[in-house]
Amino acid sequence: MVQILSADAVSELLSLEELFPVVEEAFIKQGRGEVERPPRPHFPVGIDVDNVRDGVEGQERDSDDVQPPLGTALTMPAYIHGRAVYATKLAAVHEHNLEHGLPTVNAQIVVTDATTGLPLAFLDGTTVTSARTGCIGGLAAEYLASDPVRLGVVGAGTQARWQARAIAAGSDVESVRVYSPSDSREACAADLRDDGLPADAVETPEDAVADATVVVTATTSTDPVFDGDWLEPGTLVVAVGAYTEAMQELDRTTFDRAARVFADVPDEVAAIGDVRAAGLSEDDLIPLSEVFEGVVGRESADEILVVESVGSAVLDAAAAEYFVEKAKERGVGVDVGL
Repeated sequence: MVQILSADAVSELLSLEELFPVVEEAFIKQGRGEVERPPRPHFPVGIDVDNVRDGVEGQERDSDDVQPPLGTALTMPAYIHGRAVYATKLAAVHEHNLEHGLPTVNAQIVVTDATTGLPLAFLDGTTVTSARTGCIGGLAAEYLASDPVRLGVVGAGTQARWQARAIAAGSDVESVRVYSPSDSREACAADLRDDGLPADAVETPEDAVADATVVVTATTSTDPVFDGDWLEPGTLVVAVGAYTEAMQELDRTTFDRAARVFADVPDEVAAIGDVRAAGLSEDDLIPLSEVFEGVVGRESADEILVVESVGSAVLDAAAAEYFVEKAKERGVGVDVGL
């Protein structure tokens, strides 16, 4: 029998406060090399067949006529040494989903018995991804920022909400200012107010960033979303949107002003547009796990610090195991035979 945990079931079980130590431990295991985390293949999906056919036949087409792929699919497996299970996440990123009222990121996670290879659970990975990614910002703020937090958020999608919720779960949040070039900023701020956060939508990115002690970027931008000169001394910047070479949220000024740059997965973060445009390499990035191990952190109140995140399947594996075990304890979910 395989346990099925729907989005509603995962939401019912979710506690950000409980998930924080799960994610933190997963980071530490990853930093110590006590995990298996193969490269995550990603590939375009929703490709126009006519575009491909014309390319094969060598026919020239106006670039304006060529439609880009509709999305990107990713496969993300991971195993934490000594655990009874491993997990594989099947994820998809479709930027235009927001136009249809759908999440940009959708995912499913398969949990498998590490001893027998038999499937144990199949659960909604979208909520898991949102929550565990939110915990990255929440933990970063808890370790690297001071209370009370004045939070500036650039981006107004699902992850912008989860970052704000998680930071509020681990820190005292005094204010939240949300900017997005679309009217979605109003909806995002309203949702956060419904969650009990003191959130307001603002008209410009400078309004969001100026005077903030923590700045979160959660966009799919290919160009910097704010000017690094706007940052106040002592600001923590958490960038969670860029995950490819073409994507960029932070400008070079932000990195030039930063005392240290932390990365959840340094080798993968080194390849994204933010870091490449700043002329940095993997050697310039400090594993975020070292913060949780107490090896490195904030050294003065005036330091600007940057945390870059592309996501790690190790966090998915740890979070999925947490949800599956909690579901068994609570009698949540549906068992089905395959």
